[in-house]
Amino acid sequence: MPVSSRRFLAIARLGAASLPALAMAIPDDVFAQTALPGIVVNAPSPIVRHARPTQTTPVRRAHRGTTRTSKPRQPEVARTTAPAAPANLQGTLPIVTNQFATVTVVTNEEIRRNGAATLGDLLNNKPGITGSSFAPGASSRPIIRGLDVNRVGIVENGIGSNGASDLGEDHFVPIDPLSTNQVEVIRGPAALRYGSTAIGGMVSASNNRIPETTPCAALLTTQTYGYAVKAPQLPTPPGCVNVETRGAVSSVNNGREGAILLDAGGNNVAIHADAFARRTEDYAIPGGVQKNTATDSNGASVGGSYLFDGGFFGAAITQNNSLYHIPGQEGEELGTRINAHQTKFTAKGEYRPDATAIDAIRFWVGATDYKHNELALADAADPASDGVRQTFTNKEQEGRMEVQFAQTNLRFAALTTAIGVQGSHQELTAPSPDDPFSPLNGLWDPNSNGRFAGYIFNEFTFSDTTKAQVAGRIEHVNLNGSTPSTMPELFDLTVDPSVIGAATPRALNFTPKSTSVGLIQNLPWNLVASLTGQYVERAPKPAELFSRGVHDATITYDIGNPNLGIETAKSIEAGLRRATGPLRFELTGYYTRFNGFIYRRLTGNTCDETACVAGPGLELKQAIYSQTDAVFRGGEFQFQYDVLPVWNGLFGIEGQYDIVRATFTDGSNVPRIPPQRLGGGIYYRDANWLARINLLHAFAQNDVSGVETPTPGYNRLRAEVSYTTKLPVNNWLGGQPVTIGLVGDNLLNEQIRNAVAFNKDQVLLPGLNVRLFANVKY
Repeated sequence: MPVSSRRFLAIARLGAASLPALAMAIPDDVFAQTALPGIVVNAPSPIVRHARPTQTTPVRRAHRGTTRTSKPRQPEVARTTAPAAPANLQGTLPIVTNQFATVTVVTNEEIRRNGAATLGDLLNNKPGITGSSFAPGASSRPIIRGLDVNRVGIVENGIGSNGASDLGEDHFVPIDPLSTNQVEVIRGPAALRYGSTAIGGMVSASNNRIPETTPCAALLTTQTYGYAVKAPQLPTPPGCVNVETRGAVSSVNNGREGAILLDAGGNNVAIHADAFARRTEDYAIPGGVQKNTATDSNGASVGGSYLFDGGFFGAAITQNNSLYHIPGQEGEELGTRINAHQTKFTAKGEYRPDATAIDAIRFWVGATDYKHNELALADAADPASDGVRQTFTNKEQEGRMEVQFAQTNLRFAALTTAIGVQGSHQELTAPSPDDPFSPLNGLWDPNSNGRFAGYIFNEFTFSDTTKAQVAGRIEHVNLNGSTPSTMPELFDLTVDPSVIGAATPRALNFTPKSTSVGLIQNLPWNLVASLTGQYVERAPKPAELFSRGVHDATITYDIGNPNLGIETAKSIEAGLRRATGPLRFELTGYYTRFNGFIYRRLTGNTCDETACVAGPGLELKQAIYSQTDAVFRGGEFQFQYDVLPVWNGLFGIEGQYDIVRATFTDGSNVPRIPPQRLGGGIYYRDANWLARINLLHAFAQNDVSGVETPTPGYNRLRAEVSYTTKLPVNNWLGGQPVTIGLVGDNLLNEQIRNAVAFNKDQVLLPGLNVRLFANVKY
């Protein structure tokens, strides 16, 4: 390791060791301005702590001849997606301490300042998270602790994104940050709520497309335990309308983006509508332009809810459209691009009955119709040969229902239990554009899968300072597809010949079982420690089992293996966090042992549409889904420290470090693992202004698999300044906030290559960029 790298690591370790001691030494009242808002997270656990009622009402009930006090009805409560923090707290690092594993929260204000066009780009610089960035600004899926696609789930308002992003790195995630209010990354035991395919973590995006309260009620609320509680003494207005506009322009790609959001309602009805659009040209890189990177996307949604005493029910319909180009040598030559469309229906609701045994009943339902065409020239010299090279479709339906029971006194602890059931059905196709029945050009024959699961979460409160959680999940998975007939020379000779059978229908069944335990302990000096362990089984997914053909955009010939078995992960995670006072930080370490780890292995052979040869020579890289044992271990650390009062606000410093090391049990490296990173910066914030400058250093990634190339390190310098104020109150404006800002990214104009991207040797991330944005609420 170079001397500079050792110095960086020494500094990081020293900081990690010294920060807890520093936290103990600094009283919370050093700076009176350091008052933190409650961080509300929507996705981690089915056990939700509602606002506490202000009083109980004694009534007589016929209950075995006795008189008892009724369970108090909860006040009108709605979980807020991103609770409004006091203006002087903008830019505060969100630290979540009441969950059993690390939760990364990207608040509404940070999403607006960041300006990323994809979830992967939005989360790319967070500790332990990177983006796949196959098509930067268009197709970038979050990668958590080196785990991607089939181990990272993505949901929007509790329902899966349900596109095709887990079927190919070039496929976009149909959730746009322009229409998103908050993003959470859930790791550890809570991911069992969503399924074993979230073993690496769950990315949850939320917005107000299905309202949980009226905008009128939002005008008359107070924040209590992280929930908006309607003030009962104030009358609710008969109706009101809130409008928000979001817009920005960017220099690196001549980007233009805009969105408008409308919330209206009164009495028992709330409605929401939004529309957004963004357009970019090929983005600039040091010394030139990264060709074939233009994008054009838009979408809209309309939804509404009926609100009643003790709950709500709502539904929404959403349309996402995206036309984007795929960079890289072949993409430039052939003009490769993807034209994608998704229509999604979602519904959800919650009922909090006035009952002794049940606190809440919740449900989520979704249905998706997704299709995209991969377009390109068949012959680079013939413009008339432009056409569809591959088509993907996904028709998917899913539903989930949960019941949270009232807390039970076990004498040694208070027990809260939630149980849930979840089911889904999916139909996938990727036929050949020339011959839908040909096994050679299509990626796979049509296949379908169904999943049904049940899960239970038990939370034990031993005291105000000690809590534990025990959770379990069992699911049954049915997968139906076929292994098409293909010439034997298409396959690596080391593959079991039984895999290369004739075109035979396959009906596969798996029953994965998972369990987890967690402990939270409050410590002196406002520290919170957590320890979790989990055992998770994952069934193979259709692409891993049935792939047999050209994946044109990734320039691979993918070969699935229908003989794959269940993948098992045994992991442990320990964390230490502090969310209050001038010093806020979180430190996490983890270790995961995979048995039967499934991955796409580049063999070093190359293929065309009819044959494969040993070594280089043909245009497609041969990729075979394989299974072996692996170990992932690593850690994440971030902090923020308000050093001293300056002017009308606070001056502070912040920093971060993350590392993941992943090897197979034979000592070789797992492919496409992100490098270790170390960063830090300074900031100023007050009631109106936020200014910060931050440098993130990524070390060179030399721990690569046999056919990978090393990736050089880089320095990514970012600076931003924003101003927030409130508009004057009149007939149209209700004193709502307006924010304008200027953000500079990659200010050193460095050549940045993403070590986890399949096309990293051909594609650079965007160069120096200046972005001007404005966010106005009316």
